[in-house]
Amino acid sequence: MEEIVKRKLLTGTGIVGVSLLLAASPALAEDATDPSVYLQAVMDNLWVFIAGILVFFMQAGFALVEAGLTRSKNVANIMAKNIADMCIGVLMFYAIGYAFAYGDGGGWFIGGNSYFLSGSSLFEITDGLSGATNFFFQVVFAATAVTIASGAMAGRTKFSAYLLFSALMTAFIYPIVVHWTWGGGLIAKYINWGDAISYSDFAGSGIVHLTGGVAALMGAIALGPRIGKYGPDGKPRAIP
Repeated sequence: MEEIVKRKLLTGTGIVGVSLLLAASPALAEDATDPSVYLQAVMDNLWVFIAGILVFFMQAGFALVEAGLTRSKNVANIMAKNIADMCIGVLMFYAIGYAFAYGDGGGWFIGGNSYFLSGSSLFEITDGLSGATNFFFQVVFAATAVTIASGAMAGRTKFSAYLLFSALMTAFIYPIVVHWTWGGGLIAKYINWGDAISYSDFAGSGIVHLTGGVAALMGAIALGPRIGKYGPDGKPRAIP
């Protein structure tokens, strides 16, 4: 009986969520001329939103990977860092990171305008993705770039220092890389790509993962190995 109640609650929650998504847009007004176009826009937004949720789950995946490769005394710290970098990342990307990445008031190096998502129609979905959907999809990638680096520095960073790194990464470093590429900046606009229209990286392997990987390398070089990992002769020691 309890299981049936839970299923009904989850189903009801899903129906309410989809209803809110549909009702949030001004496109439901009577002047909507082509219902098929609006339906396609709704489905596009729903698909990208679900894809963003899957990317969001990478936070849990990285947390489990890092916890499994470090000592048990570090597990709580790792879990807290992966939660915190999402929280910090959302706030910083919302405040300035999104504007630096996609704002049209800047130049080839960095974007501008749209701070705190100002000037964007968050729930207008009559023409492509809504501002809210696009922001959610972009911010989970920003947080992923941060958490990629956390594993390379696991077990030897202060929690406060990691929070500062998360803020800097999502507010400045990652947005600049995005602006150079997806945002139409330096790499996308000023490099001749031949027959290609512009720089293309659909899944973000050269933007999200490479940026996170370089940050991880810099962090590992700066911190060095874990204390006691290597002996005087340079041979690695097992740390259970």
